[in-house]
Amino acid sequence: MTQQKELPSQYLTSRSTKSSKRHEADDKTAPIEFSLFAPYNEKVALKGDFSDWKELELTKGDDGYFRTTLDLADGDYEYKFCVKSNSPWWPGEWVCITDPMATDVNEEHDENGILHVREGQTIVDQYQWQHDDAFLPPDNELVIYEMHISDFGGNFQGVIEKLDYLASLGVNGLELMPLAEYPGKYSWGYNPKFFYAVESAYGTSTDFKHLVDECHARGIRVILDVVANHTHQDSPLAHIDHNYWFMDPEQNTDNEQFGPKFDYNHLDENLGMFPARKFMNEVAFYWATEFHLDGIRFDATSLINNFDFLRFIGEKVKEVSGMKPFYLVAEHIPLDPAIVGMDGPMDGLWHDYFYFQMVANLRENDFNGTPAFDWERTMAAIEPARNAILGPIAAVQYLTNHDHERLMFELGAAGIVDEKAFRKAKLGAAVLFTSVGVPMIWMGEEFGEFWEKSLDAHPLHWDLLGNENNSDLLHYYSGLVYLRKTTDALKTENIEFFHHDPEHKLMAWRRWDEGGSLVAVVANFSDEPLGDYSVPFFPSEDGGQWHEFTFNYDIQTAEGVLVDSFGPSECKIYIKK
Repeated sequence: MTQQKELPSQYLTSRSTKSSKRHEADDKTAPIEFSLFAPYNEKVALKGDFSDWKELELTKGDDGYFRTTLDLADGDYEYKFCVKSNSPWWPGEWVCITDPMATDVNEEHDENGILHVREGQTIVDQYQWQHDDAFLPPDNELVIYEMHISDFGGNFQGVIEKLDYLASLGVNGLELMPLAEYPGKYSWGYNPKFFYAVESAYGTSTDFKHLVDECHARGIRVILDVVANHTHQDSPLAHIDHNYWFMDPEQNTDNEQFGPKFDYNHLDENLGMFPARKFMNEVAFYWATEFHLDGIRFDATSLINNFDFLRFIGEKVKEVSGMKPFYLVAEHIPLDPAIVGMDGPMDGLWHDYFYFQMVANLRENDFNGTPAFDWERTMAAIEPARNAILGPIAAVQYLTNHDHERLMFELGAAGIVDEKAFRKAKLGAAVLFTSVGVPMIWMGEEFGEFWEKSLDAHPLHWDLLGNENNSDLLHYYSGLVYLRKTTDALKTENIEFFHHDPEHKLMAWRRWDEGGSLVAVVANFSDEPLGDYSVPFFPSEDGGQWHEFTFNYDIQTAEGVLVDSFGPSECKIYIKK
């Protein structure tokens, strides 16, 4: 072990009042390395409960890391680094920071990093995976359920207790809003402060692994929302050397809204690497591997605005995933099909176009500048290839997500309530699950949750399931999820619109695969019933025998015409027998 130099007392800061696990003098110890990447800082020190919170100076290497090694017994230790800052606000001043790579943080006690040592090694936790060999669905079979941990179940354990609910709904992909440690007890997670630590309000890293494991046991993939554009304004990196990792605040137009923005174009020529890319690539790699994730959704990729970085990070996480499916999704607004194109870095992107057009149609009036019943736009929403988004998994389709108001809220704002609102919700769901792309449900949508969007805590109204309309909507969604997962035609990009009646606001399309699976969809976007309506040009191969899925009856076409009744705001789905 190298000799440690104690720093002058004026560099001491307040120490934690929480005592860590202590050890007797005869405890077996092992050399444990502490390191901090700060290539252009003059000095770095370490302090912790292992040194009675006295600072110990670290030695700088040619690779930009400050290091020291301490002999420590097995246990849990709290610590911090002290750095002579290079940031514009504290040039040359000593600041004490949490380790940017701390995998556990004691938020209630000075935000100290917590180091876990077991059998002479540093570990994240001691979780033993149980279901790594479980079968998980490929990307084109995904039905995603987006969730905020706190509002859905309170914490990781609460979500685990509701996994059987999700399994009965049938979803096989769980997209979790960001989980990196943020300040305070409640947030959407888009203000990450400690990128390697699991948000303590939800539980521990062990709790999160248990959730992932239990999802896998039920055939549910886990996709994590990762914030790579920015960080919390009080980020440790910002205290170390702000302009090394982030854009100059004067050039960062998003600073006031989002905080420091990573500068992915900044090249450290001395070390031959891009610092921000290095850091975030390691973050994504850590979450993907440590927690056995099955996909990542990258937030605000249009603000990241660097396809080279996104491609590099995507290739790395897929490389370690091997044969396991791994879905890379972008939130890219305004929409840019190139991000999922042939040379694009992502597999899928959130298709806001579908959301705006469908909500406009369901509300029966213009919505945020999108005209209702614009049929060219409606077809482009259902068939994303018309927006140059090519492939069966390139578009993630939804009626709402965490960024938008819930469908029931928007319908209510348009004066559509009660039975009519539930009819509209079913129509929207049927179109969603028969469109091209990967369908996604925002938590509670499946039973008619109506909360207004808010950054405050809004737990789901689970009591709504005691109402007939709400439970019926849940049953309807469950049927559509089953249809989507078991019908090969709906897993392809094959689609053709074969009938359009603007006067009656009715549209029909067919979906198929090369193996003979064939589905026809007729959607009545009007809230007026259509009795004995003739749908021409109906796919009529092999005699025209069909089964209507929603109401469970058989029907036959004659000479390419289907005659059926369509209720107000009703969609019928016909499966070729």
